[in-house]
Amino acid sequence: MTGAELLLKALQQHGVDSLFGYPGGAIMPVYDALYDSPIKHFLCRHEQGAGFSALGYSRASNKLGVCLATSGPGATNLITAIADAFSDSIPMLAITGQVAKKAMGSDAFQEVDILGLSLACTKYCEQVQCASEIPVAVSKAVEIAYEGRPGPVLIDIPKDVQIQKLDSERAERLLAELASKPQTVAPLNPVISLPNQQKLQTLIEESRSPIFYVGGGVGMADAVEHLRDLMAAVNIPSVTTLKGIGAIDPEAEYFLGMLGMHGSKPANLAVQECDLLIALGARFDDRVTGKLAEFAPKAKVIQLDIDNCEVNKRRGVDLPIVADLKQSLPVFKQLLIGLRPHLQIDAWQQRCQQLSTDFPWRYDHPGEGIYAPSVLSELGKMLSKDAVTTTDVGQHQMWAAQHMMMHDPKNFLSSGGLGTMGFGLPAAIGAQVARPNDTVVAVCGDGSLMMNIQELSTLKRYQIPVKILLIDNAKLGMVRQWQELFFQERYSETDLSDNPDFVSLATAFDIKAKLITTKQQVSAALTEMLAHQGPYLLQVRIDEMDNVWPLVPPETANHGMLEAGNGN
Repeated sequence: MTGAELLLKALQQHGVDSLFGYPGGAIMPVYDALYDSPIKHFLCRHEQGAGFSALGYSRASNKLGVCLATSGPGATNLITAIADAFSDSIPMLAITGQVAKKAMGSDAFQEVDILGLSLACTKYCEQVQCASEIPVAVSKAVEIAYEGRPGPVLIDIPKDVQIQKLDSERAERLLAELASKPQTVAPLNPVISLPNQQKLQTLIEESRSPIFYVGGGVGMADAVEHLRDLMAAVNIPSVTTLKGIGAIDPEAEYFLGMLGMHGSKPANLAVQECDLLIALGARFDDRVTGKLAEFAPKAKVIQLDIDNCEVNKRRGVDLPIVADLKQSLPVFKQLLIGLRPHLQIDAWQQRCQQLSTDFPWRYDHPGEGIYAPSVLSELGKMLSKDAVTTTDVGQHQMWAAQHMMMHDPKNFLSSGGLGTMGFGLPAAIGAQVARPNDTVVAVCGDGSLMMNIQELSTLKRYQIPVKILLIDNAKLGMVRQWQELFFQERYSETDLSDNPDFVSLATAFDIKAKLITTKQQVSAALTEMLAHQGPYLLQVRIDEMDNVWPLVPPETANHGMLEAGNGN
């Protein structure tokens, strides 16, 4: 058995049935072994596309996403996707080929120190030195990817190690030994300690205007149902981050939506007024807090997170709790049930309800042109609760976050911390592979779509039925909006009016496509897109000067958000 064959068997042992990649010289022995392997390989047309597909696969399913690339440029092309996974704490395994050991250090053809490059954006990286190390390396990498705060890992395999032969009995014995070992890892600080329970109880009992601030950690901990049980125990108002979208039922009572730079007005105002901020799997990101010194200025802070490094990192915390959310939220729920008779939050609940009533989203856009928030709101209502939406990065991303209802964090995949354009289409491919029976829609901007447009070929090859909703303003929209508001309308390099004809381009890939330009066309076009059996691209042309509102300007507190009509 070769090292390459042993690698694939080790991956199978960990439940891997799908890979995303692109072949090349230094990874060719693995691709030769794939020829006879039951693992399904999806040929993406760029290694970055393979990385984002693996990331989308992982995020949509909580299963391990795996991507493959050759040495040199193949490996470096994976770095952006790996960095994205690291920023958003997504478990993903990258496997790269490397030049033969005897050629390493000689500036050989396509030689790059991928371990050195990946140190800053992986939880763990290793270069195996002989074939017998491969099963242990895979097992260790997968374990580290999932333990504690999840994240990406990388294994680099020199070409001579891939072709090295082991006695088959020895190879099978190595696999069997690992299979017999328990794979579960006990979480660090698994539950809320008794002293912290007492402090938690005191802070909540003293509060008159508490609010849950829910981040992506809830979904990553597979703790969504525990969170909803907790919130049902006592109707404390709640908000989410971009990555927390879907953790809270969008129709839950006293849910105010997303907070932050493009958050809803009720969410931002409520957080600014609260006296107790309960952060669950959230990290006080700068896009959430606005001017940090004025964020939730009256609030005491409870922060519950698996990663000790996130506690007290940006905002001082009155009660830090480093614990596993899935195991700790039921404890929290029991505390709240015991406190229920003593809570005095009726006036606060009414205040939050009034904020939602006073500041609803508006869709009464004048004229015959298409208003993106209205399109996305309608799309969200048409999709089933099991549908997956991915986005690229920019105005369309924020409109989707604001106006589409999501029922699970696994159903809204967007590049959060890194903000990577070109994410949406390949992530949708991975999500569709992971969940073939669910509808997957990629909401893209014209600027972002062009960054990984080659993955239309992947849709064509495998007839992956991803639906692409292209919000087209022929601009690099978010940058243009900032140039309008903060750079004296000096529109530098944001004009994309020379984009290709997207309908013709999709048609060239044998993908059905349609362009709409008026609001009367929207409903029928969305219905046609969702009913189509294969991949589909719906190009929605909007006004190039439409902006995302609200917007919290730089170095401004969240209550100082700009809105339509007062932005100029």
